[in-house]
Amino acid sequence: MDKKPTKLTRQMGLLALTATGVCSMLGASINVVPFMIQRNVPGIGPYVLPAFAFAAIPALFAAFAYAILASAMPRAGGSYIYASRGLNPYLGFVASFSQWFGLSIVIGVIAYVTIPFIRDVTLSLGWDGLSTALEVGWIRVCLALSLIWTFVWINIKGAKSYERALLPMMFLMFALGAIVIAAGFSFDSNDFLMALKTKEGRDFSPTTRIDFDWRVFLSAAALLFSSFIGFDSIAQAGGEAKNPTKSLPKAILIAILGVGTFYFLFAAAVYHTVPWSFVAQEAMVKDITAPGLLSYVLPAGLGVIILVGAAVALINDLPAMLLSVSRLMFAWAKDGIFPEMISKVHPKRHTPHYALIVAGLMASVGVLGSHFAGDFFLGIDIMVTSMMVNFLLMCITLLTIGSRNPELTQEIKIIKNRKTQLFIGGFGTILLLAFLGIHTYKDLTSDVSDWYFHSTPIWLIVMGLASVLFAYKWQQHKNKGVDISKRFKKLPKE
Repeated sequence: MDKKPTKLTRQMGLLALTATGVCSMLGASINVVPFMIQRNVPGIGPYVLPAFAFAAIPALFAAFAYAILASAMPRAGGSYIYASRGLNPYLGFVASFSQWFGLSIVIGVIAYVTIPFIRDVTLSLGWDGLSTALEVGWIRVCLALSLIWTFVWINIKGAKSYERALLPMMFLMFALGAIVIAAGFSFDSNDFLMALKTKEGRDFSPTTRIDFDWRVFLSAAALLFSSFIGFDSIAQAGGEAKNPTKSLPKAILIAILGVGTFYFLFAAAVYHTVPWSFVAQEAMVKDITAPGLLSYVLPAGLGVIILVGAAVALINDLPAMLLSVSRLMFAWAKDGIFPEMISKVHPKRHTPHYALIVAGLMASVGVLGSHFAGDFFLGIDIMVTSMMVNFLLMCITLLTIGSRNPELTQEIKIIKNRKTQLFIGGFGTILLLAFLGIHTYKDLTSDVSDWYFHSTPIWLIVMGLASVLFAYKWQQHKNKGVDISKRFKKLPKE
């Protein structure tokens, strides 16, 4: 008798699923983006927080679309499964391939960027020799690669190992972030200006007013939308969730609402102490972060603590994102679009070990690309484009699933009213199309030295490669006599 193949097991509860989304969302964005946006979108001035709140609207609609679809299709590789079954197999693959490519590169980018944060911690502690060593190129690359492969190994070991690594870091990140929030609201701009005068002998007169410009505001909102990317990683773990029809939607909504609130308070606290005009001035001449801005008013010990918090927030991204991209590949392989070996599950650990190894290899390319290209922001721009397209297709899937796949539509467990579903899908589609248009226009009109520093053409090239791969595999299925229509109407076997 043939031995049954090993399969994924449902071991992840609501807390672990929520942590997967939270840790994928909170990273460099919370410490860098709300402040460096003053350089990337000149003129946004005091309107950063309103732009962030506005960016939350399409993200919430996308989250509701994800939650609804997750309740009906709780399988590994969530976004691919949702679109391939509820919209179109090709669009499902393209959407998830762009997501996979963007996240794979960004995992490497995050690992590479983490090392300077660790260097700043050692510098603050007076460990000059170690901080100097961390600036050496090959050491930085080796440490970044070590971070990636450590978390690949932790993921391969299984769900319990993953939880033991992820949950303590998440709680530590929130605790250290809470110090920033408390400190930011404890001081005010007068305290900051006095500290600036004392420490650097600088006088600064804050600008009190700037004219509101809708074009600038929308450009900033499109960029700040990137802060909400990551909750989708919960859907990728759909094959390992306990009580998935309830826990997946709950985890998605808890993650986006919790992180959105925390992110808003964090940025508001820093701007409460540091005048926005000072942030804008500094951003034009150097890279700035929340720890650096608050260091003027904080005691040295607290400054080190929030630097540690920034490093932990970055490291937190890695295990959750590796889980996400590996499950996408696993789902493709189950559908015969990727090599069958990628769908193999470890006989003892019940994890897709080959998919995780490939994810680690792709992330390693991101590390090397960041080092040799000297510009890691391109990888982040590619990810933003990829995820906007992905979220857009999730909303469109919510519109089409009723006619495309009535059987699975009947399996939806939350927000069952079809008119409400159509409202969420329709309004989300309109908003995400607008945000994607703004982001694409800003990218194509940006002043860069070479065409390949625009994320849009790179994304289109990647989509072209994905299309060729899909067409090849699709034709193979036809040649083998596979009933394609039937296969892509039903969920993969667990």
